[in-house]
Amino acid sequence: MTKPDQTLPERKRGEGVRYVYEILRDEIIDLTLPPGSPIDEIQLAERLSMSRTPIREALVRLAGEGLVTTLPNRSTVVSNIDFLNLHSFFDALTLMYRVTGRLAAEYRTEADLAAIRAHQRDFAAAVEAQDALAMIATNRDFHAAIGDAARNPYYAGLFSRLLDEGRRILRIYYSSFEDRLPQVYVTEHDDIIAAIEARDIDRADALSSQHADQIVRKIQRLIAEDRRRPMPL
Repeated sequence: MTKPDQTLPERKRGEGVRYVYEILRDEIIDLTLPPGSPIDEIQLAERLSMSRTPIREALVRLAGEGLVTTLPNRSTVVSNIDFLNLHSFFDALTLMYRVTGRLAAEYRTEADLAAIRAHQRDFAAAVEAQDALAMIATNRDFHAAIGDAARNPYYAGLFSRLLDEGRRILRIYYSSFEDRLPQVYVTEHDDIIAAIEARDIDRADALSSQHADQIVRKIQRLIAEDRRRPMPL
């Protein structure tokens, strides 16, 4: 009698995991849950009216993306942003921008170009809407599609991991524009697409490098900026 429904709990659990994952991911990326914030499974279960099982599964997925950390006492916190080693992150990210740009220009297919352009249209729409979370997601997907077009799964895997780890940093970057991202950033993506389409390897490399460099410089200035205000004593 119960056999027809045996797959139903699994399907619902999968949907529940995705639901919890997307809520926590967005709150972490948007810095609503700042680095170091504890994640209380019981409170979260009450808030979302769910059991703790999908919450735990969602936390495992978030941990795999570096967004949460499980401590030795088995509690979970939002992962800190490692500002001390940010230079190493930027070095790796810039290198992946360049390597995947070069290889995509060499090996891309028409299907690759269609996927890259689709993500670019989504990114442009998010910029127009001033939707920061959508900008972060579509920017990530745009560059990951270039990584896929590079035809090297090792580079693509590393690039995707770096893009995922950099989402909160990108949120800080977009905040510096009050989420009104200048149109030039959309244009830079279009220029990279044109170089990849033309199979211009050196230009794809140069444009990808410039695109990464201007983001890195802006974030470095933001981090170095002294935001203290005089306080009467």
